[in-house]
Amino acid sequence: MRNFKYSIIASIILSIALAACGGDSGTSPSDVIPDPVPGSPSSSSVKKLSSSSVIQSGDSREGSSNSKQSSSSSSKESSSSAKATSSSSSAKIASSSSVLASSSSKKVESSSSQKISSSSSLNNDVSSGIGYKPYAHDTCLAGNWNVHKNDYKTFTDTRNGRSYYYYTAVSSKTGKSVTVMAENLNIGEMVSGENDQNDDAKIERYCYYNDTTYCDRFGGLYQWAEMMQLPSRCNTESCTDLIQEKHRGICPEGWRLFTWDDYVIIRQYEDKYDEGISGLRSQCFNGTNTSGFSLIGAGYRTEKGAFESLANFAIWNYPQEYGGTSLTIVNSALVSKLGEESPAKNSAGSKLEGVSIRCVKLE
Repeated sequence: MRNFKYSIIASIILSIALAACGGDSGTSPSDVIPDPVPGSPSSSSVKKLSSSSVIQSGDSREGSSNSKQSSSSSSKESSSSAKATSSSSSAKIASSSSVLASSSSKKVESSSSQKISSSSSLNNDVSSGIGYKPYAHDTCLAGNWNVHKNDYKTFTDTRNGRSYYYYTAVSSKTGKSVTVMAENLNIGEMVSGENDQNDDAKIERYCYYNDTTYCDRFGGLYQWAEMMQLPSRCNTESCTDLIQEKHRGICPEGWRLFTWDDYVIIRQYEDKYDEGISGLRSQCFNGTNTSGFSLIGAGYRTEKGAFESLANFAIWNYPQEYGGTSLTIVNSALVSKLGEESPAKNSAGSKLEGVSIRCVKLE
């Protein structure tokens, strides 16, 4: 009996001792995490939760490393962003804008300058632009036994700086002489062939194909009132009372318009080989130019504003109205490239057509 009591007392003491020590595992039953069943949804969740807890709490050096990496990354990103935004982007945009603006400015300035320069370099005689070489008018002057190049002289029209060849023609029948241009007059501001020359405040001219390079070679083309330097109304009404003896018209100072009497003197050149009208035509106009007059086929501007007969006809008007009932008719002359017929005194032409002009020096 006593032994049984001792056994009960011993068991009670052992239980109290074990409870006081907490068992041999060193853990509380409530701290034990049971192993999940493999494949159970809770398995990965528990592992991730455990792993996250360990990484978040883990070793202070790992935290420090992560902190540095995070700080470093943030700093680099911040720095990179700042640099990219404030420096690179701004610089590029500013640089790009500057370059574009500079480039655009230079292009505009260059283009404008070239245009202005090109436009400024063009005078009333040439409009083909930079690099145009003025026509060599001595090319078509005679080189035969009657007239040689050294028989021609030159003078300059001070109004536009244009120089002209001229010579003195002598009649083989009367001995009379006349000093006349060996080229067609070229003066004035070009107007389109479709328009009349009706600005009485300035000299106007037509150029074949509306291109002043043709004026440079063949001379300008003029309506009668323009040639006469009379009001444009004189193209459609009689202005006989305004015509003067030795009428200057738009010829240079010291020169006058070509008349029928002047033509007679020129036509009476010393024609040794019976060349006739061919001796009036330039060698560049299917002629021999024995007379020295050097006619060139400048064609004409029609009443309707078209250009015709370049290199085929040489036409000029005289400072004399034709008379009769028509107020738009004047005395005129035409020489064909192939024809041998000499112009007649009573030949007629239209005031509204644009034709060539020759001038005669005042004696």
